[in-house]
Amino acid sequence: MKKKLHYAGAAVLLASVPLFMLAPGRVTKRQRAPFQNVNFAHRGLHSRDKSVPENSLEAFELASRAGYGIELDVQLSKDGQVVVFHDDDLKRVCGVDCRVDEKTYAELTELRLCGTEYTIPLFTEVLATVRGRSPLIVELKRGRRNIELCEKTYALLAEYRGDVCIESFDPFIVAWFRFHAPELLRGQLAMPAERYENFKKPLAFALSHGLMNFVCRPQFMAYRIGRRPLTMHIAEKLGAMKVAWTSHEPKNERGKDAVIFEFYKPSVKFDPKRK
Repeated sequence: MKKKLHYAGAAVLLASVPLFMLAPGRVTKRQRAPFQNVNFAHRGLHSRDKSVPENSLEAFELASRAGYGIELDVQLSKDGQVVVFHDDDLKRVCGVDCRVDEKTYAELTELRLCGTEYTIPLFTEVLATVRGRSPLIVELKRGRRNIELCEKTYALLAEYRGDVCIESFDPFIVAWFRFHAPELLRGQLAMPAERYENFKKPLAFALSHGLMNFVCRPQFMAYRIGRRPLTMHIAEKLGAMKVAWTSHEPKNERGKDAVIFEFYKPSVKFDPKRK
C-alpha cells in the first residue's frame, strides 16, 4: 500500500512540473481591458509600398487617427537613447550595413527609412505623437544591454499617460518587468523553434513551447500565426491571454484576445467568436 502511495505521489509530482513551468501570471481585469479584442497595427499603419515606412512617426500617427492599437519595437543606440526600430542592423530598412547600437542617435538621424523623408524616431517622440490615443504593445529587442534598455524604457513609460503593455522574445527581459513593473501587462513572444535566430537550440525549443514561463510568468502569449504546440494551449487554459502575430486577414481574429496585423484595415475591435 505504501509503495503504491509513493508511486502515486511521484506521478503527481511529475505531472505538476510541466504545469509549474507553463503557468502564466495572473491578469487583472484592469490590465486586460484596454487590450481585449483590439487590432494592433504592426509597427504602425505602414504601407506595403513603403511610402509610409514601418516604425515611422507617420505610421504611428495614421494608426492612432484610425483608432487602432499600435505595436512597436524599441532598442538602444550607441549613446543609450531608446529608439524605435525593429531589426538589429540597419541594412534592410536604411541600406547601411551596421548594427543600430553601433551608431549614436545623432548618426541615426542622418539615415532615412526605406528611402523616404522619415527618420528613426526616439521612443519619446512616438509617445508624444500617440498621446494616449491608442493602446501600445512595446516589444523590447534582445541586445547587448538588456537591463539598461528595460530601465530606460520603463522610466519613459512611467511618465506616459496611456495604456501600454510590453513583450519580448527574451524571457529575462519579460522577467525584469515582472519584478520591477508588475502593474504593466507583460507578454512572451514565441514562434516555432526553427525560426529562432541567435538562440541556442535547447533555449529555442523551450521558448517555442512556453517552457520558460516560470522565469517571467507572462500574462499573455504572443505566438506567430500557424500551428501552435499543445503546451501553448495549456498555458492559455491556465489563464494566459492569446495574442496572434502577424495577421494578414480578418479570419485570424477568431478565438484571440488581441491581434497584431499589417497590410489591411480590419475593424478597430473584433468579435473573437465571429466566423
